[in-house]
Amino acid sequence: MNRPAIALAVFAATGSLCAAATEVRIPREHGDLIVRSTGETAYRPSGPAPDFASLDNDGNGFLDEREATGYALLANDFLMADGNRDGRVSRREYQQWSERP
Repeated sequence: MNRPAIALAVFAATGSLCAAATEVRIPREHGDLIVRSTGETAYRPSGPAPDFASLDNDGNGFLDEREATGYALLANDFLMADGNRDGRVSRREYQQWSERP
């Protein structure tokens, strides 16, 4: 296979992946952080998400990154769950995140 054909094949493959990807842009002081997802992972939770109150250790109605470590899946997806990018996950954001397929 010659180089132009390889380049076209790579472009076609990555173009199709990008079409199905979701993108979240997180403003940062020294430039935006862009998080791209091309689909679901193979991980499936073994049961329902824990109750919000059981994770909210300080009882302030929000989950910070430290509290999110109580549920590994949330800790991994913290930036995605924090819909308004205020550095914490509200009860509503947690519910929306936990209902995602």
